[in-house]
Amino acid sequence: MEVILSAVLLLIGLILLCFGGNWLVSGGVTIAKKFRISNLVIGMTIVAYGTSTPELAASIAAAGDHSAIILGNIVGSNIANVGMVIGVAAILVPLAVHKSVLRKEIPIMLGVSALLILLSIDGELSQYDGILLLIGLGIFAVYTFRSALKQREKSKDDSNSNKNNIYLKSIGLIAIGIVVLYIGAILTVDNAVVIASEFGLSEKIIGLTVIAIGTSLPELITSIIAIRKGHSDIGIGNIIGSNIYNILMIMGVGASLGGVLITADVYVDYAIMLIFSISLLIGLKTKIINRTMGIILATGYVLYLITTFVK
Repeated sequence: MEVILSAVLLLIGLILLCFGGNWLVSGGVTIAKKFRISNLVIGMTIVAYGTSTPELAASIAAAGDHSAIILGNIVGSNIANVGMVIGVAAILVPLAVHKSVLRKEIPIMLGVSALLILLSIDGELSQYDGILLLIGLGIFAVYTFRSALKQREKSKDDSNSNKNNIYLKSIGLIAIGIVVLYIGAILTVDNAVVIASEFGLSEKIIGLTVIAIGTSLPELITSIIAIRKGHSDIGIGNIIGSNIYNILMIMGVGASLGGVLITADVYVDYAIMLIFSISLLIGLKTKIINRTMGIILATGYVLYLITTFVK
């Protein structure tokens, strides 16, 4: 009976994720147009922060006694964001990749991933490591803010009608979208954990798979909605931004609250995370992630899940 109830609540959570993702994208696109900021920057900031709230909530809840869930959640989410989200999105519609993403944002994502691995070498992400990651988050926030200002200076907006109403409506949509995403993700994750626990899975595997997939659903749904509306920059920006925030913000907060122990077997997952991230650089020449690449990414992710469960 408990499993059936959890399955129903899981379905409700998924429905809330769909609605929340739609509202978040709608509000973000409107603000991008009115403030003369590119969709890519909006995707990497407002939308990425919004869709990363489930990971943050799950990590805060797991801080202390369940640090394995935090580590598994973040590494698993970053793998899922590329393999599942970009893979599925590219299968649906080939994704055009902006030059700055290839030259700046993807290298930043790789650099942040490398920093996480370096900090893990001593077998623990201490509270000091967490503070260092949060300082990195501040530096990245300044970088994105300056990028937004540059984008604003390059374009003009002649529309002056009903600006206040548009801003209020857009901010309202974003706020409601984030709240609905948060509630949907909590319902999804909590009930997925109940179902997974029935099969006797460890906390680390639950973090790498069930919770990682659950907390990556907002990115998947938001990106697909954005791409279907013709805003692929928001979809790509959302994933890259989310992966950066997952490490700097969410791991930073999780480690700062109580430290995170690192087990030797996590380096395999670190390597897979890097491989998936580096694969995005294939678009450097073509400036597109086509359906073939999408199939490869999605297939690779399914194989990763299978091997994780088999272990």
